[in-house]
Amino acid sequence: MVIADELRSQEEVKDSVMANAELLNLNNKKIITKANLRRIEISELPNKLPDFKTSIRTKDNILADWIIQWIEAGLKEGKLQKNDLLPRKAALAAHLGVSIGTVQTAIRFIEDKGHVESKQRIGTFVRDVSSPAAELRKQTSKREQAIVALKKIIVKNSYSVSEPLPSSRELAKVIGSAPNTTRLALEYLASIGIIESKGCRGNKANWILKDIPVIDECDEIDANLESDTLVNQVERDLKELIGQRFQVNDKLPSHFELADILKVSIKTVHDAMKRLVEQGILKSKRGRYGTFIMRLPSEAQFYGSEADSIFASALEASLYNYEKVERHMKLLIKENYKVGDKLPAMSKLALQLKVSSNTIRKALQRLSEQNVVKFSRGRYGGTFVISMPQVDESEETSFTWLSINPEHMAVYRTVNK
Repeated sequence: MVIADELRSQEEVKDSVMANAELLNLNNKKIITKANLRRIEISELPNKLPDFKTSIRTKDNILADWIIQWIEAGLKEGKLQKNDLLPRKAALAAHLGVSIGTVQTAIRFIEDKGHVESKQRIGTFVRDVSSPAAELRKQTSKREQAIVALKKIIVKNSYSVSEPLPSSRELAKVIGSAPNTTRLALEYLASIGIIESKGCRGNKANWILKDIPVIDECDEIDANLESDTLVNQVERDLKELIGQRFQVNDKLPSHFELADILKVSIKTVHDAMKRLVEQGILKSKRGRYGTFIMRLPSEAQFYGSEADSIFASALEASLYNYEKVERHMKLLIKENYKVGDKLPAMSKLALQLKVSSNTIRKALQRLSEQNVVKFSRGRYGGTFVISMPQVDESEETSFTWLSINPEHMAVYRTVNK
């Protein structure tokens, strides 16, 4: 019981520290602490709930209007304050009898109109609609990129005013975006007067062009739907963080701690750090060793040779299991199979490589995207080789890890100068 109480106490302290962490991205000047944000209770919502049955409009649009009216009335009457956190999406969905996705889409609409602002891992808080500038830096979302792509499609295809557009599903295929993301982008274009809804529902053409969109320089920058925008930002943030707070040979905080500092997911931190490893700024090793700084981002080149580094080459250590398996599968196919051959079953490969079937499946899916293998269903189906993979020399080379105390390395460099 004593140990359990101590662990519980440690968790409470940890949660308290995380709750009071500053919402400060490195490019921001605005500081907001979560401890200062009041969470609005479900009991504070209006007694009269939105009517989803008698209207031909979609539930998310009805819900968005209802929340806007509640926020405006609450601010006017003093019941709500700027920076109050909205109830959690799951709680709102359960209270209103709709899905979490409907609540999330409605909040998107409200955010477009400036009534709320969302921050990852924090929540959605009420903001002053009269203030045009956002108070927190926002990563470019897939929806925002879809908006730009739709504008370009309209201009490129020379659609005329009052001409109907294809359905959202057809447009989603054209721009390579998810159907729901495309629908959200179309809803936004409707809110700013570029297109207009015909009131139809389903997969039919539902939009009419009202005005020809103008594509500015910002749109040109954010147009690529495949860009990894949040990872790009976190990569820049990590470089600035390293330059400001650390020196060469320092050990970085854990992925969890960095995710808390930068207010992003651990996966995003991993992807950004992987880029810094490739640039020679960091060296990572799984386990208790951690990640060390090999050079500062401001330095043009690494200060020494590979033999002088804390660790030997560590590209393999920065990869997820499925990425390691993918590299191994490339070598396996190149050395043991030819085009048209059938690979062993996923379960057999999993036993052979001592990983899960899901890891094998993910690796094979990536090889399928590279047109190396092809899946076939049915009695005589399986996974077949359709082309030989390209294997880099680095993938054929195996490296041995060597851990050296940074203090010993500093003495070594001094003696050998």
